[in-house]
Amino acid sequence: MVLLHVKRGDESQFLLQAPGSTELEELTVQVARVYNGRLKVQRLCSEMEELAEHGIFLPPNMQGLTDDQIEELKLKDEWGEKCVPSGGAVFKKDDIGRRNGQAPNEKMKQVLKKTIEEAKAIISKKQVEAGVCVTMEMVKDALDQLRGAVMIVYPMGLPPYDPIRMEFENKEDLSGTQAGLNVIKESEAQLWWAAKELRRTKKLSDYVGKNEKTKIIAKIQQPLQQQVIRLHQELGRQKSLWADVHAKLRSRIHALRKQNVELQEKLRSLQLRQWEARQKSAASPHAGQESRAPALE
Repeated sequence: MVLLHVKRGDESQFLLQAPGSTELEELTVQVARVYNGRLKVQRLCSEMEELAEHGIFLPPNMQGLTDDQIEELKLKDEWGEKCVPSGGAVFKKDDIGRRNGQAPNEKMKQVLKKTIEEAKAIISKKQVEAGVCVTMEMVKDALDQLRGAVMIVYPMGLPPYDPIRMEFENKEDLSGTQAGLNVIKESEAQLWWAAKELRRTKKLSDYVGKNEKTKIIAKIQQPLQQQVIRLHQELGRQKSLWADVHAKLRSRIHALRKQNVELQEKLRSLQLRQWEARQKSAASPHAGQESRAPALE
């Protein structure tokens, strides 16, 4: 079996074994699946750490809003009432405003934390140092462990828009994120060794020879053209995102200015009424003396 030390750029990823007779079409897809699978486990672990600390995802239209804004807009987190952690919730506010703050209790929190650590260990880069090869079966095992932990802590499930559920259902939307740039499509993946592309039309042995004890450093990447296209697409999405944010900020500033003008008008009106009241109060005793003056004479 040929031992492949898979890297992305200069960064170690994992070890993988394959017979020299393996078709590179099959091997390239296999490497890409393990590579992307590890990324999926990492994304899930990251989100599940937040789940353990701050509870489930808020509805998209409530994220980033203050309590006053939510009340003013009369928004309601209906899924938050359904998706309650086993054993009850402990309030721990999410300062970022992504999650509802209804965190699992300490016991359930530890269920998530322990499983996260175990899943991370399975796909860890430290496996390279230990000489352990990572297979797709190991990646699936890590995913199953994470799924099981979430089911224990949230027996009623998670909202359909929660990124953890979306990951488990393979419906994740990574557009506009760094995580999305890290993923390599199986159809676009390339393997390189010794400054040569291992072309999919050939076998591994065509490059490394017949020695099954060979060890190589194989780098996984996308075609340069595809990388440039994806970067341009990402730039376009970022520009669109910032344009949307800018428009919302302008709208918010306009609303605040309008609100400020209204408050100033109310304040002036209140001050005027207070002044008139003081004038009436000051004039009242004088008016009374004038009315009594003839009687004194």
